[in-house]
Amino acid sequence: MVKVKAYELRSKTSKELLKELDDMKSELAQLRVAKVSGGAASKLAKIKVVRKNIARILTVYNTKQKAEARKQYSGKKYVPLDLRPKKTKKIRQALKAEQKYAKTARTKKRESNFPMRRFAVTM
Repeated sequence: MVKVKAYELRSKTSKELLKELDDMKSELAQLRVAKVSGGAASKLAKIKVVRKNIARILTVYNTKQKAEARKQYSGKKYVPLDLRPKKTKKIRQALKAEQKYAKTARTKKRESNFPMRRFAVTM
């Protein structure tokens, strides 16, 4: 089994990827059986290649799924948690600028009625 290239996988559809994934998994099962029954060394070396190929296929498939989900939820009011920007917990939970600088009616009235005094200091 030759190593699968990620750029080749990206051009395939989701159904083709799943079909290839099933093929790889069945091949891996056969190689594991050969390992138990004392197969050739070449078959044992193939196990690693097939496992890495399966990982590549799954990675490409999952990225495609996530990209489709992002496209579907773009412009919507609510977005699933895994599609939101990660950042840090502190940044995510911080108040927005308008919330941070919001003032109550009483505070606004007090500031307008009693503005900060200006002093002209002469020497």
